[in-house]
Amino acid sequence: MSRSENDRPLLINRIDEEEEERAYDDTEKVHIVRDEDDNERDLEYGVGCGGAPPFSWRKLWLFTGPGFLMSIAFLDPGNLEGDLQAGAVAGYSLLWLLMWATAMGLLVQLLSARLGVATGRHLAELCREEYPTWAGMVLWVMAELALIGSDIQEVIGSAIAIKILTNGLLPLWAGVIITALDCFVFLFLENYGIRKLEAVFAVLIGTMAVAFAWMFGQAKPSGSELLVGILVPKLSSRTIQKAVGVVGCIIMPHNVFLHSALVQSREVNKRQKYRVQEAINYYTIESTIALIVSFMINLFVTTVFAKGFYNTDLADSIGLVNAGQYLQDKYGGGLFPILYIWGIGLLAAGQSSTITGTYAGQFIMGGFLNFKMKKWLRALITRSCAIIPTIIVALVFDSSEATLDVLNEWLNVLQSIQIPFALIPLLCLVSKEQIMGSFKIGPFYQTIAWLVAALVIMINGYLLLEFFSSEVSGVIYTGFVTVFTASYGAFIVYLIARGINFTPWRFKAES
Repeated sequence: MSRSENDRPLLINRIDEEEEERAYDDTEKVHIVRDEDDNERDLEYGVGCGGAPPFSWRKLWLFTGPGFLMSIAFLDPGNLEGDLQAGAVAGYSLLWLLMWATAMGLLVQLLSARLGVATGRHLAELCREEYPTWAGMVLWVMAELALIGSDIQEVIGSAIAIKILTNGLLPLWAGVIITALDCFVFLFLENYGIRKLEAVFAVLIGTMAVAFAWMFGQAKPSGSELLVGILVPKLSSRTIQKAVGVVGCIIMPHNVFLHSALVQSREVNKRQKYRVQEAINYYTIESTIALIVSFMINLFVTTVFAKGFYNTDLADSIGLVNAGQYLQDKYGGGLFPILYIWGIGLLAAGQSSTITGTYAGQFIMGGFLNFKMKKWLRALITRSCAIIPTIIVALVFDSSEATLDVLNEWLNVLQSIQIPFALIPLLCLVSKEQIMGSFKIGPFYQTIAWLVAALVIMINGYLLLEFFSSEVSGVIYTGFVTVFTASYGAFIVYLIARGINFTPWRFKAES
């Protein structure tokens, strides 16, 4: 008996799967141990059973990993710089926004995980399949630009940490080269299986948590002010720009692509609905725990700088480059100087985020272009795209904090521009029955998701408008920005319109 459209997860067979580039080979996937109850369930209900099996701590452990890799994008050097600047300028008053921004990020990442589990494909693959070739290529270029911009910030963050920990012995460009070697570390670890790689990331996240919690303990922030900052929404004209920055940097375009691929590292039988639902449930729990941890780490950083620098003359001049020295001057040395504690935490953040950047780059390139390439070669290409411009940046801006801050602003703009090109395809795809089968999101969930996406896009649009209005002058530049803005807006409208009237383009071509 054939199964109905509503009873099946996505089984797209438009392209021969044997010829497709896959996120993980079957031999690389983590085997999910089946309980005796599961076997009885299969015999009693068969493959079409709807509800998920009872909760199992053992299975939660086996599904744990992808969410924590995803959470690293919430802890990269760019986010840490946003945290410290928000704390220094706004004190504790934006902690509530940090919490809700993290919740919005969680919503987006859960949709990404749902897409990957239910379809067996990640977002880059589906964009290639569901959009015309020209649109898919535009989305690919945008995703690569976002990844390069993020990677430059992450590598520079690692290089700054190395410079701190070597007392300035190694210049910024040398730190960049050392950080570039993480590509080969990543390749080495991947040969030993995904669980070994996930364990390394767990150690790096643990290092960040311990380092920044140590700083939190040394700073001794006010507990009552911290609690009020989390529970009581508060904004002012002075803090509005930092508030926009807190929300704007939470959703990273490459991370949306990454998470939809990471969840495929587990062995899930797509022919059994309850297996798919079970995987979605465990990934929801795991991702929530991971982002609670990331929220706590971000909170530690924000409160340390709020305690030390809020309402001081230094508040507006603190950035990633000078933060360590300012901390040292404020809190002193002790048995473990806070400068080096900061450097260790920053290094863990930079190294972990650059490795996940390499990982995301492989999936984005493989998914959009669909050509088979040895992993070491694809990782080398991905890493070179970011390292070469980063070395140039390090050589040019090594001696100037001000110019490095300006560069960071331009990189934030570059990533802000790309956000709609990850969010809109994601929301269109998870809302469509012909893509998700019975695992499409319902009307209520769709409404919330689109509202969150609209809020994030508007906030980033505000950042772009403010940035270009202050940076762009002259007839030529104004004309260029006008043409670019019109083209940019038209493509966003196209993506939304196509999502509303969605018919897979390959089906159109064949009909």
